[in-house]
Amino acid sequence: MPDFPLVRTRNIGIAAHIDAGKTTTTERFLYYTGRIHRMGDIDDGTTQMDWMIQERERGITITSAATTVHWRDHRINVIDTPGHVDFTIEVERCLKVLDGAIVVFCAVGGVEPQSETVWRQADRYRIPRLAFVNKLDRLGANWERVVKMMAETFEQKPVPVQLPLGLEDDHVGVIDLVTRKALVWRSDDLGAKYEEQPIPEDRLPEVEDYRHRMVDALTTFDEDLLEKYLSGADIAPEDLSRALRRGTLELKIVPVLCGSALRNKGIQKLIDGVVDYLPSPLDVPPAHGVNPKTGKDETRTADPDAPFSGLVFKLASDPHRGMLSYVRAYSGRMKQGKVVMAVPEMKRVRISKLLMMHANRQEEVEELSAGEIGAIVGLKETRTGQSLADQAHPIAFESIEFPEPVVFIAIEPRTKAEEDRLQTSLATLALEDPTFKVRTDEETGQLIMSGMGELHLEILLDRLARDYRVGVHSGRPQVSYRETVTAKATAEGRFIRQSGGRGHYAVVKLMLSPSPEGNTIASELKRGALPQQFVAAVESSIHDSFESGVLAGYEVLSTRVTVLDGAFHEVDSSDVDFKVAASQAFRAAFLKARPTFLEPIMELEVVTPEQYLGGVLADITARDGKVQHMDPVKGHQIITAEVPLARTFGYATTLRSLTQGRASNSMQFKTFRPADQETRERLYPLFAERQSR
Repeated sequence: MPDFPLVRTRNIGIAAHIDAGKTTTTERFLYYTGRIHRMGDIDDGTTQMDWMIQERERGITITSAATTVHWRDHRINVIDTPGHVDFTIEVERCLKVLDGAIVVFCAVGGVEPQSETVWRQADRYRIPRLAFVNKLDRLGANWERVVKMMAETFEQKPVPVQLPLGLEDDHVGVIDLVTRKALVWRSDDLGAKYEEQPIPEDRLPEVEDYRHRMVDALTTFDEDLLEKYLSGADIAPEDLSRALRRGTLELKIVPVLCGSALRNKGIQKLIDGVVDYLPSPLDVPPAHGVNPKTGKDETRTADPDAPFSGLVFKLASDPHRGMLSYVRAYSGRMKQGKVVMAVPEMKRVRISKLLMMHANRQEEVEELSAGEIGAIVGLKETRTGQSLADQAHPIAFESIEFPEPVVFIAIEPRTKAEEDRLQTSLATLALEDPTFKVRTDEETGQLIMSGMGELHLEILLDRLARDYRVGVHSGRPQVSYRETVTAKATAEGRFIRQSGGRGHYAVVKLMLSPSPEGNTIASELKRGALPQQFVAAVESSIHDSFESGVLAGYEVLSTRVTVLDGAFHEVDSSDVDFKVAASQAFRAAFLKARPTFLEPIMELEVVTPEQYLGGVLADITARDGKVQHMDPVKGHQIITAEVPLARTFGYATTLRSLTQGRASNSMQFKTFRPADQETRERLYPLFAERQSR
């Protein structure tokens, strides 16, 4: 592999709402850069980056895939991420380690719910990005509407650097505002070449207007460009490109490009945009972390000669090599055979083999250098979010936060002989996917699989059957509710027992109250009321109580617990005694504090032809959904609604029936809200049943 300087390296991700054309865009990336010699097709199941059987059957991206391409003497490490909200953690953990991103928008749908989620994730990690308005060839394509939606929704200012040259069936290329050229793609060579032509006369006023808007936006932060503009000097394309790059890196603007990936138009200029506007590892701020030995903040710059540091952001099981640990190297060099420190566990691990990835294919390399993304073979006891560092210079980077699952199902092996294989397979899947959780129900003994949605669990069950050859019986998907309190209440827990030997003595008084900012623990204990070790035991018990609620065992949310008082015995008290007493006090106070259930609410978006609008709206209402707004787009309606998760199971099938398969939908988790009376009455008998045992 040729050695590229960091200044000519790009680490980017491609992200989008489902069905925006993200994977098709990535396939064109690979084709035009020479990485592949035949374009893959989603409908045919031949895409390079969607290599899993489940991805090809469903035509969606489930797991992120990495590859490396070369363009204009630059190396571009590309990660294609899922668009479906059930797999949004794949986007989260990839953006954590990337330097730049392309966010793909559909020219018909515009800014959709998952588009907003992806954008917020990029904001969280302060990632410079480009916007690519795709599908300009589609019926109902409206480029101006998409740019307007971006301006109204996002903090960064969208700055078009291209205009569409024709829309729908008339789309033939783009107009480059930087060079003032019309770029027309030929259809007889799969879009491999484009011709520069003069801008059509009837488009000149529009082009000059948009170019003036672009210059106006850039002069707000680029003084050199402002000086040229005010003096009336000619502004060269190089001046605009420099200012566009600066504004992008400073997160002040987002260059907007456009085209049609399916029709092979606009992709080469998008790759040019990656090189011209997105950052190299040298352009991004140093990676921040904490020295586990000193507890002090430290940084690591992208210097190959510095001590090594990196972050494991993804695990994947390979049938031939075992577990692969995907890692981003922030500084230094990691070489085969060397020993590094796994932080914060402070365990020494030996690097046996290093790989550069192309989807599910691999290329073995001798070392991984600062700014590179690769995979390590055979790291034991590794986990997503773990830091790796030089032994003499350890550092713990900020880990990755994972959302809590909202849907669960009960499973059991089909035969007793498969029980051990099921446990092993589930453990591997849980390592790969931190949003997938498995637990054993203490009362029924059943295995409970929890995930982010119906599709998530469906894919996991399919992988158990196909990839691991483990057959399971599964129940229906169930909603993972939450519990909370709506009033303030106080209770005391007393665990006092006397026997022949050492006794038990612990008294804990707690107050529970609603907490809009989430679960919190406070203390009003008088100094010396309890030794610190017993205070720690009380807090540990409270955390355990948060995880398994009182009413039906669901996680407790939005509850503040204040430790008011306590009493102990010099001889008979122990940590365990105080855990028991605190658990008793929590339970008693919870039941007195007008407890209730919270149910997950989903944001649903439906794109339907006008003639089916009445039926679709009626069905949403029947599911206790509330329509937030509707947006007409050329014979279609885009409906955004909020619907309780419990009422969404099977929705995709119903929608297909209502619209003869012509509508599409997506949904994502939005918030938790108090459950209605019917839901509370359905869930409370479970609590009553538990009480009677």
